[in-house]
Amino acid sequence: MSFGEDEEILQDFLVEAGEILEHLSEQLVDLEQRPADKDLLNAIFRGFHTVKGGAGFLQLTALVECCHVTENLFDMLRTGKRSVTSTLMDVVLQALDAVNQMFTEVKAGQDPQPASPALIAQLEAMLHSDGPAAASPAPAPVAAAPIAALTPAAEAQNQQMQDITDAEFEQFLDALTPAAGAAAPVAGSGSDDITDDEFESLLDQLHGKGQHGGAAVSNVTEIAGGSNSDEITADEFEALLDQLHGKGSAPRVEQAPVVAAAAPAAGNSDIIQDDEFEALLDQLHGKAPVSDISAPLAAAPTPVPPAEQKPATAGKIVERPAASGDDADAHKGGNTAETTVRVDTQRLDDIMNMVGELVLVRNRLVRLGASSGDEALTKAVGNLDVVTADLQSAVMKTRMQPIKKVFGRFPRVVRDLARSLKKEVVLELQGEETDLDKNLVEALADPLVHLVRNAVDHGIENPEKREQAGKPRAGKIVLAAEQEGDHILLSITDDGAGMDTEVLRQKVVEKGLLDSDAAARLNDTECYNLIFLPGFSTKSEISDVSGRGVGMDVVKTKISQLNGSIQIISKVGEGTRLVIKVPLTLAIMPTLMVMLGQQAFALPLASVNEIFHMDLTRINVVDGREVITVREKAIPLFFLKHWLVKNGYGGERPEQAHVVIVSVGIQRVGFVVDQLIGQEEVVIKPLGKMLQGTPGMAGATITGDGRIALILDVPSMLKRYAR
Repeated sequence: MSFGEDEEILQDFLVEAGEILEHLSEQLVDLEQRPADKDLLNAIFRGFHTVKGGAGFLQLTALVECCHVTENLFDMLRTGKRSVTSTLMDVVLQALDAVNQMFTEVKAGQDPQPASPALIAQLEAMLHSDGPAAASPAPAPVAAAPIAALTPAAEAQNQQMQDITDAEFEQFLDALTPAAGAAAPVAGSGSDDITDDEFESLLDQLHGKGQHGGAAVSNVTEIAGGSNSDEITADEFEALLDQLHGKGSAPRVEQAPVVAAAAPAAGNSDIIQDDEFEALLDQLHGKAPVSDISAPLAAAPTPVPPAEQKPATAGKIVERPAASGDDADAHKGGNTAETTVRVDTQRLDDIMNMVGELVLVRNRLVRLGASSGDEALTKAVGNLDVVTADLQSAVMKTRMQPIKKVFGRFPRVVRDLARSLKKEVVLELQGEETDLDKNLVEALADPLVHLVRNAVDHGIENPEKREQAGKPRAGKIVLAAEQEGDHILLSITDDGAGMDTEVLRQKVVEKGLLDSDAAARLNDTECYNLIFLPGFSTKSEISDVSGRGVGMDVVKTKISQLNGSIQIISKVGEGTRLVIKVPLTLAIMPTLMVMLGQQAFALPLASVNEIFHMDLTRINVVDGREVITVREKAIPLFFLKHWLVKNGYGGERPEQAHVVIVSVGIQRVGFVVDQLIGQEEVVIKPLGKMLQGTPGMAGATITGDGRIALILDVPSMLKRYAR
């Protein structure tokens, strides 16, 4: 599928529509919880309307059809003709899924496949059925007026009417802006085209500006029976539309007294609102049926005697409050400069790579400046150090995205899964504005989805069981994010049944993953970590949600690849909390540089707990493993040189050495190193094809003195070498 000259417009549509569709999923779930929220209803209506408009411009007919019927359904919800129900929301969410599928196909350059006829039929049935209407206050009495309120049958007929023709639109323009002193023609002016002046004049009349030479509003008053207001009311506007479509009983007029414009009375409920004006524009462009314009009929206006009329100025339909603050400044001088620009993410990645190279050069110059003894050079290098750090921080911020991009999908996930499991679950989101690297946002999506689904399936009990335990019927899941230094903490907390360590021990023995003696020696924390073992599951039956024992293993592997960790805290009967800790960015890593013989190695600083110099003659042996005692805790000790350097120590060990204590999950181990170089920020470079997959190696970098250093992957290294 090719759009030719419209390709640039297509890309803009994909960006805008993609953001709207992401928000719609969360907004629809919120609406089910807050069905009376008019602002939310309007926001959802505008979302489908905007996507429909862009798709219509690009002639994506299938997408337009699905959005249009859904938009009409939400118009009924807005006007109180239907109320929000779970059944209705099920169908609307299916419609959103269909729109998302078509959007994905358009994004991939394919022709979008229409939504299933069954889905469209369901939407149409809800659109025309006499569903439960939302409760609304009784309407005010309607005085005698030329145009009566439409009956439901008339509304249904009006829904099926065709779009406004060019001749009718020409007549509408003539009705609003006739030439001074001339009679307004009933039919079009002989030309079906709308001139720029006519359209500008129409907009000025609607907004009350009167700056484009259009005459003041006329013949509206006579159509609607006259008005004592200086603005066009909803009744007058509705009457004008009826005249255009031949529905009203009032005669078509040639010329009416001119309506004077003055300051509107505050609180006039008959003023045409923004969404009604937007619906009018849709009529003019042939996008929606006339019934989309919904203006309630109120008491009929009183005609104004000609003697009381004031000099004509432009009438107004939309009342706009005076701008204040930044908004007022933004509108001064007409057009304002763009404050944002869209940049391809590949460019950001390229810039980040170049900044990484600059960081390496900076490190090299800092080392040379410190050893040169030249004061001027040292000062210049210091300035370069500061500027490079600021540049690095600024570029990293351009890659940052709020975690809300991931969190936004979970209300729908929890809602659908809870309904399928017949559970009642409330999801609470915290810290949605926390920023982290875009690559991490994308990488965390799948692990978090699995953990949240796991909390609904395994954690939250059935409503009946919760009532028996003295809990509310609805379970609660809290998904939170916060920044802690140069790391992000993500937590998934539920108030469910918690994890029983005895059940975990029995399951691991049943599945043959551990023998009974080894399982009995496990402490509570080690029992909780059993869920990360491949093939481990507490489910006795396999379903489409869980039971195969592969999910949590994949989650832990993915978190480890992100240089992160995951911790479980649980209590039987009270619930479970999982805490994930990941770095802010993966592009540049703070490390501790160490030496083993003549080779430099880098340990991720995030995993380093402490460093000290010790007497190696104080090593103890417990169960055949060398350990050291640190603050009355036994910590396993390993000599990295034996693993990573050929010939190691040659059979002899030093009596004194540096020991680096690092965290591996919830465990701590000590590494013996020859020399400490210090902390250094490094840019991770992938290993070549021949070295990819080497156990214990995460990549390589260039040190400040120009040497190549290998970056250690501590969990992989222990898995490969430790016994």
